[in-house]
Amino acid sequence: MSTASSPPNGASQPPRPGIPVPGAHLPGAPAHQEPADPNRIKADVDALLTELGPRAAVSPAENTETGADITRRARILEQAHDVLVDALATVDKI
Repeated sequence: MSTASSPPNGASQPPRPGIPVPGAHLPGAPAHQEPADPNRIKADVDALLTELGPRAAVSPAENTETGADITRRARILEQAHDVLVDALATVDKI
């Protein structure tokens, strides 16, 4: 049974207001209208991972430097994560 406001069977309904859309929660999401460029994404992530460099072995006496290194590495990994999340947000919209 259909009501006057419901679409006929088989017709798609437009998204209702207030219903989340994939990637809409990301800041600046509406500006990502172009599809993700896999080569650019790979280059961006590779550059960030290269910035991590090898992990140096440290003694317990160097805890302050170790903490700073962990914080720096966490920031770099978070940036790489953001690159991938932004790419996935553009793929969701296609």
